[in-house]
Amino acid sequence: MVKTIACAMIGLLLFAQPMAGGAQRSGEAATDVMPPLKIGPGDLLDVTMFENADLSGRFRVDQQGDITIPLLGRVHVQGETAEAAAVLIEKRYVDAQILQPAESHATVFIAEYATQGITVSGEVKAPGVYPALGVRMLNDVITAAGGITVAASSDVVISHRNDPGNPVSVYYNPTTLRPVIPQTQIFPGDTVMIPRAGIVYVLGDVGHSGAYVLDGRKALTVEEAMALAGGGGRAAALKSVQLVRTLEDGRKEAITVPVNLIYKNRAPDVALKDGDILFVPTSTGKLAAEQAISAALSIGTSIAVYRTSVQ
Repeated sequence: MVKTIACAMIGLLLFAQPMAGGAQRSGEAATDVMPPLKIGPGDLLDVTMFENADLSGRFRVDQQGDITIPLLGRVHVQGETAEAAAVLIEKRYVDAQILQPAESHATVFIAEYATQGITVSGEVKAPGVYPALGVRMLNDVITAAGGITVAASSDVVISHRNDPGNPVSVYYNPTTLRPVIPQTQIFPGDTVMIPRAGIVYVLGDVGHSGAYVLDGRKALTVEEAMALAGGGGRAAALKSVQLVRTLEDGRKEAITVPVNLIYKNRAPDVALKDGDILFVPTSTGKLAAEQAISAALSIGTSIAVYRTSVQ
């Protein structure tokens, strides 16, 4: 009876599979080097002419890819790097006989990238494309996207625009007692993806019924999950705990796990997978049925979610 009810309960639940994380691990991403990004329409340039403050200033690139600078007028800079644009401006001043070669020294800094935003996706509250204005650090970008959700993994995957084939994984966890916030710079055109951490549901007659985020855990067993949930209640039927798992073809499989024997080392512990549901019935069949139905109805709306950041 309990097994049948547990299967029916799971039919109400849909679980997303964790996002693949085939990225390299980056221990210290603060050593990122600014890629040679190109100037585009809408970008804001800081142009400084050495010892010629009247020729210096901030100039917005128009839709034709030009900036209008003192005495020279329109200069086409679209598609150039900041360094190449500086060389071009120096040459134009010399060719126009406005400055001598020894006096014509320019620097160009791209203050705002209007055309190359930063994409933030995955487990954040407001995924989308955000403007890359000035220097943006990882924490700034995630904060702009509303911060991480409770189901977020701590392994953030960053794909750089200049090297999309080699994403890097950075450990980011601002919610712990000792927050881990790496000083990682995010460049225009980059993509920041926060994967979903694995989740195991422990329901029924336990101390803390809810969903447990397996952030940082390589594996979690039935005994460990029961411990996280505060153990079984006074009327828990530990000999007939139901483990319900979604198979690769989408079918649900329910097996009975003798937790009472696992506690006594008389039965093997069982490793759990993302999306597994561990249902602990009471020793009374009728109460177990009512409990299963109640849990099924509440899981999608008010179930508590607990993070288990254990490395």
